[in-house]
Amino acid sequence: MTTAEVAEYLRTVADRLESGEEFTLESGSESVTLTPPSRIEFEVEVERETSDSGGSGEIELETSDSGGSGEIELEFELEWDENADSTGDLTIE
Repeated sequence: MTTAEVAEYLRTVADRLESGEEFTLESGSESVTLTPPSRIEFEVEVERETSDSGGSGEIELETSDSGGSGEIELEFELEWDENADSTGDLTIE
């Protein structure tokens, strides 16, 4: 996928979350329909795997230039209890 396609996909999910609409995710012949509650847990994780160290390290929303080549993984995780309508407070710093 191009970065523009990813951005469009994320915007669609964000629009559905904001409107409170259910949405369906599809991959091949499989699909799942989600109806998130008005309050959900949200987590962002960044992980850099470098060939220099042979390992991986997690950072929280930081950028750094380690000079090594490797792979960066960015995960956005939304989580909620299917039987509850609220979780703890969500904040952005």
